[in-house]
Amino acid sequence: MNEASVIKKGRKFDQVLAGARDVFMADGYEGASVDAIAKAAGVSKATLYSYFADKSLLFLEVAKTECLTQIDEAARILDEYDHPRTVLAEAGRRMMGLVLSPFGQAIFRMCVAERDRFPELGREFYRTGPEVFHGTMCAYFEQAVEKGDLVIDDLKLASDQYIELCHAQLFTEMVFGIREHASEEEIARVVDGAVETFMARYGAQPA
Repeated sequence: MNEASVIKKGRKFDQVLAGARDVFMADGYEGASVDAIAKAAGVSKATLYSYFADKSLLFLEVAKTECLTQIDEAARILDEYDHPRTVLAEAGRRMMGLVLSPFGQAIFRMCVAERDRFPELGREFYRTGPEVFHGTMCAYFEQAVEKGDLVIDDLKLASDQYIELCHAQLFTEMVFGIREHASEEEIARVVDGAVETFMARYGAQPA
């Protein structure tokens, strides 16, 4: 990690993140200016730069914070064991709510667009976002297998497959600009289909 990528925290750090999140949500990464972020955060540009050397680092920190918040909420589903149909449906809705949100789409587009110039952005976001979600789902699948509700040999592959099933149609259309929004009803339809397909493959068959 080079010196410019080290993030220094201070008493106005959370204030800067909150202001940046509002601006990125409203204007996207390209449209967000440092002046606008500083104004929204109620700090000077010098203060902002004392925490973040450039806008890409600030965006990544906001993205990581947002993603971890969503993952923490999703992880609460596992506090008490429930049947896979219930857990998968809730986890899928939460995941796709983030992925298909304007902020989630902005994160994805930035990681793709800046892959060559800033490869560490995508890698760091993956480690703090999708990789954590994968681990959470694998931990749940392990419990479900032990309880006899699922039959899975490769937990990681099954987690990947469920996530890809949830990405069907809506994610692809959003990425290619076919649509700009997905309603809760549309997300529910895709996620419910993903649950049914997953359970047909991995659900334990009655004796």
